[in-house]
Amino acid sequence: MRSIVITAGFLVGLSFGSVYAQDYGTAEEAKAMLEAAVAALRVDEDAALASFTAGEAPFREKDLYVFCSEDGITTAHGANPSGVGRNTMPLKDKAGKAFVQEMYAVATEGEFKLVDYMWPRPGSEEPVQKVSYVTKVGSQMCGVGYYK
Repeated sequence: MRSIVITAGFLVGLSFGSVYAQDYGTAEEAKAMLEAAVAALRVDEDAALASFTAGEAPFREKDLYVFCSEDGITTAHGANPSGVGRNTMPLKDKAGKAFVQEMYAVATEGEFKLVDYMWPRPGSEEPVQKVSYVTKVGSQMCGVGYYK
């Protein structure tokens, strides 16, 4: 009987753990979202940027969202629409890393590069490790990040 209770408790814990994990996007999902964003930008840049900022599917899911900027000025942000128009080039994470500058340095048309930094999840203020896939589409630098 005791082993049944322990096993049941273990299975309930796994069940809650998997539900909790489903609230967070994966690396694969982040990359797929960025691929969809690139395709949308190539069809109609203005409509795509508006859709990203509005958090419309498939550009906002779980804790994943698309962000874009041009010359350091935010042109779309699925988690912070009020940030559109803001210069993000001077941003640094809690460790002092100039991650936006790094994103611009590595973003390449037709390629997905990774940049890691510390950033809060949407709705939180506590920074955690985040990794963003970034690319360039015309004059836009866009990315989607997932949290570790």
